[in-house]
Amino acid sequence: MNFDLTEEQLLLQENVRRFAREEVAPGAIERDETERWPGEIIRRLGELGLMGVMVPQQWGGAGMDTVAYTVAMEEIARADASVSVMMSVNNSLVCSMLNQVGSEAQKKKYLIPLANGEKLGAFSLSEPQAGSDASNLRCLARREKDVYLISGTKNWVSGGPKADVIMLLAMTDPKKGHKGISCFIVEKGLPGLSAGKPEDKLGIRAAVTTELYFDEVRVPAENLLGNEGDGFVIAMTALDGGRIGIAAQAVGIAQAALDRALEYAQEREQFGQKIIKFQAIQIKLADMATEVEAARLLTRRAAFLKDRGKSITAAAAMAKGFASDVALRTATQCVQIHGGSGYMRETGVERLMRDAKITQIYEGTSEIQRLVIARELQRKG
Repeated sequence: MNFDLTEEQLLLQENVRRFAREEVAPGAIERDETERWPGEIIRRLGELGLMGVMVPQQWGGAGMDTVAYTVAMEEIARADASVSVMMSVNNSLVCSMLNQVGSEAQKKKYLIPLANGEKLGAFSLSEPQAGSDASNLRCLARREKDVYLISGTKNWVSGGPKADVIMLLAMTDPKKGHKGISCFIVEKGLPGLSAGKPEDKLGIRAAVTTELYFDEVRVPAENLLGNEGDGFVIAMTALDGGRIGIAAQAVGIAQAALDRALEYAQEREQFGQKIIKFQAIQIKLADMATEVEAARLLTRRAAFLKDRGKSITAAAAMAKGFASDVALRTATQCVQIHGGSGYMRETGVERLMRDAKITQIYEGTSEIQRLVIARELQRKG
């Protein structure tokens, strides 16, 4: 495997890094404190082709590969993880599902505006009783002639009240268990669809998260993605790819923590010298840098395999599980190196630690990733 980025990927990295530094990073602390939705920045992401990085150009996307996507995701998350959340959902889950399974009519109507940033997508799988046990859904969809009537409650929907399109997983045949789950394309504004109050979260506070309530919401039958009963497989396949995106997000957070720790260590003086001269600090920085690079390589390997049509279930789980752990460890060490100032909100360092934690939870907890890896080992063994 060639670890060097292509000229196109390097140019993308340079451009996204500049954009992230100039337009995303400013205001990140204020957005976090006030939970202010970064709508203008998300619009700009669309203009730059970053909301449909892997979608073919004919469907409104940038037509780039998964490695390029991880490069872009890392740079945005490095500036503000809250912004990268919606970039991840729109790319890895919403656009991916439509691109892989959607009919030509669905792609024309939904994928094009989602990929070019005209519309924003959300993904809705979890329910109050169904988190890691994603097959235990109670949201029901029953067919009546040319529509499905959908009723139930969904929770932890990132961007839920802001999204124009929701990729919804619901039961069409509860007797069949996970084989009775189907996927629907739900447009906002439909009668019976409403959102709860924004959740008060530990991190990624600018990325609004809510419950969604469905009360006999009438969804056209033509908005069924794939066939009835395909939903669970569609969702799990999308989540495999989504975990690569979250791994890249975690690498971005970890890199930001390393950047801030190194910068501070070179400036801060104690006992008559810069603290970077102390071996204890040097060892911390060395371990942080090594783990960040290892996480980045695992992430790009998973992306590399995906681009070549290989199975990515284990590789994506390894990347996501390891990178998310690295993100939290690195952010925690960054706070430790900053000492008391790292504990203060005004520095923005503690935000990295809070943002890092969610990468161990959403799109499959760290524990679930290990179970996935173990299952794949047994299957291949």
